[in-house]
Amino acid sequence: MKTRKIYFGLLAVVAAFVFTSCGSSVTLTSWKNPADKSQISKVVVMPLFDKLEYMKPFEQALDAYFSTQGLKAIGSLDFLNPNFKYKVEDIKKKCDSLGADAILLFVYKGTEKSENYVPPITYSTGGFGGYWGGGYWGGGFYGGGGFYGDGFYGGSTVTTGGYWTTTSVVNLKASVYTKASKDALWTGDISVTDPNYVDQAATTIAQDIYADWQKNNLLKYPTGKK
Repeated sequence: MKTRKIYFGLLAVVAAFVFTSCGSSVTLTSWKNPADKSQISKVVVMPLFDKLEYMKPFEQALDAYFSTQGLKAIGSLDFLNPNFKYKVEDIKKKCDSLGADAILLFVYKGTEKSENYVPPITYSTGGFGGYWGGGYWGGGFYGGGGFYGDGFYGGSTVTTGGYWTTTSVVNLKASVYTKASKDALWTGDISVTDPNYVDQAATTIAQDIYADWQKNNLLKYPTGKK
């Protein structure tokens, strides 16, 4: 039987985080193994991405958020060389030596892109509507007949041109493995829409994952906050 080996950090295709928009949203669909009653007190975060510039801020953001919630976490780059070939058993031994009882793996599953056309819009400025036109200021100096009444602020029609928008959705697969079983304790399908920065997206992912682990009673008390 051949010994399984992996190139840590070189398992997935390029993790194409597209930094083009302002802000992003994250969705998480999870599954908990009903036969496994294991709980987590210290987790190793291991994103199996192709590029260090994605891996490092990603795992650092997750480590930082988990730590603020009372869950001990350590990034894989803190103790593994991303350019070295490791046996799977050697990685497990290293995690055991750190006192970790779980490994959180992330695998890049591809990026979906879609384009949407926003048609032209025609609207009237209306001169500022009721507030300026005939309400509190209507009968005074700012009413009708002056510079503000039928001149610059008198109202006009404006048309905005149509344009195309592009939406990018990055898909990840997260899995938690413990020493208690060869099967995953927990899995999550994650979609990130228009990610702006890796660390910001990772922090949101960490928040969603932690909340889901709380809901599924995966955190050992008092390490995991109730």
